[in-house]
Amino acid sequence: MAGERILVVDDEPTVREVVQHYLEREGYRVQAAEDGPAALAAFGTNVPDLMVLDLMLPGVDGLEVCRQVRAKASTPIIMLTAKGHESDRIVGLELGADDYVVKPFSPRELVARVRSVLRRTLDGDGRGPSPPLRAGDVQVDPVTREVTVAGRPVSLTVREFDLLAFLVSHPRQVFSRGQLLRQVWEYSWLGDTSTVTVHVRRLRAKVEDDPSTPLRLQTVYGVGYRFVPVEP
Repeated sequence: MAGERILVVDDEPTVREVVQHYLEREGYRVQAAEDGPAALAAFGTNVPDLMVLDLMLPGVDGLEVCRQVRAKASTPIIMLTAKGHESDRIVGLELGADDYVVKPFSPRELVARVRSVLRRTLDGDGRGPSPPLRAGDVQVDPVTREVTVAGRPVSLTVREFDLLAFLVSHPRQVFSRGQLLRQVWEYSWLGDTSTVTVHVRRLRAKVEDDPSTPLRLQTVYGVGYRFVPVEP
C-alpha cells in the first residue's frame, strides 16, 4: 500500500468521488476539495505529496491555485483540463504543473500518471540509489534531487528535474520531443509535445545565463533537444 497523501481538487462531485475511489483503492490517502479557496486552505493545513488539480474551478481558478502553490512548494501537480482548453494547459505548465490529463479521462490513466510522478519524486528512477551526475558545470543528484549549476543551487519541479537528469545523463545526444515524452513522462502514446517545449523553456530560465541564447539546453532544429556540457 502506497500511503502517500493526495489532494484532489474538482468542483464536480462525481469526478471527485471517482478519482478518490480509484486512488484509495491503490492505497493512497486522499483529501478532496471542491473549489480554489478550499484547496488552498487544505494545502496550507497539511501539504500533500501530490495535487490533482482541475483548472476550471469556481472562486479561485486552478491556474491561480497552481501559481500560489508553486510559490510556496515544489509539490507535484497534475492538472485536469478540458479537451478544448489548450491555452490554459500551456499556462498551467508554464506556472509549474508537472503533468496533465485531459477530460474526459480514464481513472486508470490518472492513477498511472500519479504513480509515475510519485515514484520519481520519492524513489528516483525506481532502480535504487544512483550516484550524482556531472556534466560540465552542472551536477544532478538523483537521490537528494538537488541540482547545482556552476556551484549555484537551482530549485526544480519534479518534471523539470526528471528532464534535466535524463538529458545530463546523455550529454550531446539529441532527443525528439516524442522520445522525451516516452522516456521522461513515461507516455506509452505520443501526447501533446508542447509539454516538452514548455518544460525546456522553464529549465532554460533556471540553468542558462542567457535563456535566449542557451548554451547547455540546445535546440537541434527539426529534431529536438540536447544537453551540451559547459566547462566551469
